[in-house]
Amino acid sequence: MSLPTHIDLQIVTPDRLLVREQVDEVEIPGSRGYFGVLPGHTPMLASLAVGELWYRKGQEKLYLSIAYGFAEVLPDRVTILARLAERAEDIDIERAESARRRAEERLAQSKSDVDYERARTALSKSLMRLQVSARLPGGARMGELKRLRDTARG
Repeated sequence: MSLPTHIDLQIVTPDRLLVREQVDEVEIPGSRGYFGVLPGHTPMLASLAVGELWYRKGQEKLYLSIAYGFAEVLPDRVTILARLAERAEDIDIERAESARRRAEERLAQSKSDVDYERARTALSKSLMRLQVSARLPGGARMGELKRLRDTARG
């Protein structure tokens, strides 16, 4: 049996199917660290952490912000079931910056009623969204343009 030449990648959130493409390579933020997948990879299941997922089609790399879930890896297919996933071009930079500021303010408080784990998670997710949005050629502006376009339509 010959090795597959591509990977069928699916990225699914509770809301929608985000990605369904044939790709050459994927890098996934696992809970025990990042791992890469090429065609013919050994089957495995992995839990996901907050991080940047990228996949490559030819010379083009596409980036997503991912938070929690699971990855099923087979020799010819990768299925990502993510609690949260967002393409770089869909990230609203103002919303991510606002979430970062709120999380930092909560972490700076010395009150006993602050849920520090939740604030750290919120900070981690907002920083990852900002990092992924910066991967676009125009930086985070594409997400902002999409938000303005959607507002104008609505």
